[in-house]
Amino acid sequence: MAESKFSEDTISKVGIILNDQSTGMAERFRALFTLRNIMGATAIKEISRCFTDPSALLKHECAYCLGQIQDTSAVPILINVLEDLSQEAIVRHEAAEALGALSSTTTHDIVIPVLQKYTTDAAGMVADTCCIALDLIEWKQVYNTELLMSPFNSFDPAPPFEQGNLSCWSNDYLNSSLSLFHRYRAMFSLRNINSTEAVEVLLKGFMDSNPLFKHEVAFVLGQLEHPAAVATLKSKLEDVTENHVVRHECADALGSIGHEEYREVIQRFISDPEPVVSESCIVAMDMFSYKTSDEFQYADGVSRVE
Repeated sequence: MAESKFSEDTISKVGIILNDQSTGMAERFRALFTLRNIMGATAIKEISRCFTDPSALLKHECAYCLGQIQDTSAVPILINVLEDLSQEAIVRHEAAEALGALSSTTTHDIVIPVLQKYTTDAAGMVADTCCIALDLIEWKQVYNTELLMSPFNSFDPAPPFEQGNLSCWSNDYLNSSLSLFHRYRAMFSLRNINSTEAVEVLLKGFMDSNPLFKHEVAFVLGQLEHPAAVATLKSKLEDVTENHVVRHECADALGSIGHEEYREVIQRFISDPEPVVSESCIVAMDMFSYKTSDEFQYADGVSRVE
């Protein structure tokens, strides 16, 4: 367990903000990311208290942050979330993804059977995520290694390929006959190229039929903050026939990119009837303000959400 330089009283005060349902969503997200950056037992405890909250968006972000902390003491918490069928699919999916990301040699034997149990879950995004997480754990075991932090300060659900080029990664990324884990590896490889050409390939991923895949595309585009992606992200947010998980991630990405001409579209969907989308737009507007000002809103300067 990581030691924290912050007192338990200070961390608990941040936890109070996170868990206070009368506090605005943007401020609660700032509190969550502060706890993620603090790490340690008390921070994990405060984050775990939030899984009783009515906001699916906030709970799914809590699961994401527990995976990013990379502390295996969070494994039992995430297993409970995944196994809780009363939790929304977006929350359970994020718990499964986090289990894959932080599971290590000391926890594989506990995590693998749970993930296997839900590979046939009625919620497709939960089932698919469990398969991806199992493939990641297998990759860790085969190569006797752990995930490294990406150039974009994230622990991803799949590692990039060590060898290849834009052409071969593009073909694999768009090949729906390959496993999602393999396609994710190609996706993160393209992300790491960080060029206009790579972004143009990534945008083609929105033509896929799988909402889980498309939501990860939007996440990656938000990390890149590339202007070539903004028009498509705006279009996907505006498409009310699109899965809400994809639209929420597009809102987050637009907030991360912070282009002035797209402030209006984010503002417009704050009243979206889908709570995950409307709350994402609230948080995106806060990120937008951060990106377009000198104010330092987050503990490490990273405003990106999942």
